[in-house]
Amino acid sequence: MGLSHTPAGPQHGCERWCSSAAPRHPALLRPVGGPLPLWHTHPTPGIMGLLKCLFGVVLVALSAHDVAAQHQWLMPQQRPQSPLPPQRPQQQPKVPLPQTPFEKCQVEEGEKIHCGAPDITAEQCETINCCFDGQRCHYGKAVTVQCTRDGQFVVVVARDATLPHIDVDSISLLETNDASCSPVGTTSAFAIFQFPVTACGTTMTEENGFVVYENHMSSSYEVGIGPRGSITRDSHFELLFQCRYTGTSVEALVIEVNDVPPPVPVAAPGPLRVELRLANGQCHAKGCVEEEAAYSSYYTAADYPVAKVLREPVYVEVRILERTDSNIILTLEHCWATSSPSPDSMPQWDILVDGCPYQDDRYLTRVIPVDGSSGLPYPMHYKRFVVKMFTFVHQETFAPQKDTVFIHCATAVCHPSSTDSCERQCHRKRRAAVQKASSGHRVLVSSGEVILAAQRPFPANNRGDMISATKRKSKR
Repeated sequence: MGLSHTPAGPQHGCERWCSSAAPRHPALLRPVGGPLPLWHTHPTPGIMGLLKCLFGVVLVALSAHDVAAQHQWLMPQQRPQSPLPPQRPQQQPKVPLPQTPFEKCQVEEGEKIHCGAPDITAEQCETINCCFDGQRCHYGKAVTVQCTRDGQFVVVVARDATLPHIDVDSISLLETNDASCSPVGTTSAFAIFQFPVTACGTTMTEENGFVVYENHMSSSYEVGIGPRGSITRDSHFELLFQCRYTGTSVEALVIEVNDVPPPVPVAAPGPLRVELRLANGQCHAKGCVEEEAAYSSYYTAADYPVAKVLREPVYVEVRILERTDSNIILTLEHCWATSSPSPDSMPQWDILVDGCPYQDDRYLTRVIPVDGSSGLPYPMHYKRFVVKMFTFVHQETFAPQKDTVFIHCATAVCHPSSTDSCERQCHRKRRAAVQKASSGHRVLVSSGEVILAAQRPFPANNRGDMISATKRKSKR
């Protein structure tokens, strides 16, 4: 996978390696007295020139969180100072890798970025929290922060570090627009940053004998703007990272923020006993149809809390209960979402309008047909649709708000006649659709709380450190 060429930043005294024995190869860090080399288009050994100059590697844990909550961790701006020259690294205890379904080292061969010196061993590769595939050391599907003895930050962000995946081209440092602080290398799967701890808006403080250098990185996210509210389906990635220097050691730290509240069960009775519930069936056999499998089982009170990742399908079903009349048809006039239990609260986001997907949503809701092939005794008593999970954002600042969503539907039980089939035609004018529903009995049903998951925690590095994540900010 080719790497884009990005010029190196201005030279500083702290940009020098601790030895002139660094090999000449397309690396992020340069040897003594030489210029910082550009990324090449071939995956030759690369990111660390001297293994002994690197101490401390961290990855981050995935979570969904409010931007304001992250800001409380920011240090006041101070004049940067050069780090004290440490003499030896502090030994870090080894922690077993957590057992999770996510394999951070399963990187496609063409996407691998070399980590460490050309002759690095498997043990040394693990020490700097990279992945060893039996032949070479490479970065994994996570976020890696590295601190060097000569005062450099190295941050490698993987596209697959979050769900949904990060657009690596949207990642930037928050406190600067300096071109020299842009990524020094990018691929479709990774963004690589390298800069002195005294540059790019880094702040410096003293804490318990350490000189602490701290910076802040995030990715932008896309916002959909509606008449009564705004939402986003992009993960909100935000990384606060530090290098700590003393006379004898170097440490790297990442701050994690995770304030996701728990959800409550779904329940919605009505005068005609209309219920809205969420399906949770899964495909387990080859060739199965995802929508059919999804509606094979449903969440119960014992299954909660229910959590969904951004853009993950939310399978919704509305049905009439305790009726055996085959001459009535359930219709959905309007379905929308709010961030609180009240259907009249603001903000709101339309899901179905006159029974049809809201056309101004980039991720159109899909209406699932329910007919005789479903195996249901009264298929006309059911309506099903799939909406991609999202979270509300502030109407003016577009900052992500509460990570909870409540789904509401205004329903009607329609009696078909020779002039009214009760079937909605989504490409017809709205007035015709509204007139059709006028003969029905209306019921408003609501879901319980659907919560944005904490992005499914993945192992951030070989020591089990975890990270927090964010994404792209632009009006749709």
